[in-house]
Amino acid sequence: MDGREKKKINTRKGREDFTREAYLGIRKMFFHNEIIPGQKISYRDLAERLDMSATPVIQALKRLEFQGFVRHEPNRGYYTEKISIKEITEIYEFREMIELSLLPKTIRQMTPDSLKKIESALEKHLNAVRDIYLKERLLRDMEFHLTLAELSNCTLQVNTLKHLFDLLYLKYRGNILFVTPMETVDNEHSQLYEFIASGDVDGAVAVMARHIANVRKHAIISINRVMEEKDSHDKQP
Repeated sequence: MDGREKKKINTRKGREDFTREAYLGIRKMFFHNEIIPGQKISYRDLAERLDMSATPVIQALKRLEFQGFVRHEPNRGYYTEKISIKEITEIYEFREMIELSLLPKTIRQMTPDSLKKIESALEKHLNAVRDIYLKERLLRDMEFHLTLAELSNCTLQVNTLKHLFDLLYLKYRGNILFVTPMETVDNEHSQLYEFIASGDVDGAVAVMARHIANVRKHAIISINRVMEEKDSHDKQP
């Protein structure tokens, strides 16, 4: 490999690194509610906030468009997708399908080390800071569920589940969705752990199904309330 080829590879790698940095930076803005549903996105503004050129930001937006977080309108620019009750319902239904199918596999393959991982994830969730925006709680909740899924060793389903969590907690502003009473969530997670620890597949699946259905119900109620408030505000003279 001569010097010119090495330079091309290094240049390409540098571009990829900047694009990844831009992508992670924009994701962080979504998570912290600095970018909200239905908002027009200025790539120049993002570039300034991320302290980088526009090119990696545009590439990052294209990646986010492919993942369903933003849309591009010709001659108008990028926008975040608006809230869709239909999509949220489908996300929770798909999430339920995946988690309920993986949970028995996780329990049947359980080892003492696996159980310790689940116990650690549960403790982190129960001890998470309960601030008004629930950022740490959101992360710990996701980590608990992903830990259960990952221990099934079903990579494709786990990766799909990760994308569903991304949609819920980035695209749809997790602090609005995550409105199920904290005590209820804590109790359901704890019950789930007890059934897993005892090897009770049926009991664990029943708790998981109830838990996801409960969270979905409260999320849809909350989103409907937000949409009604927005419609009311838009109709004001």
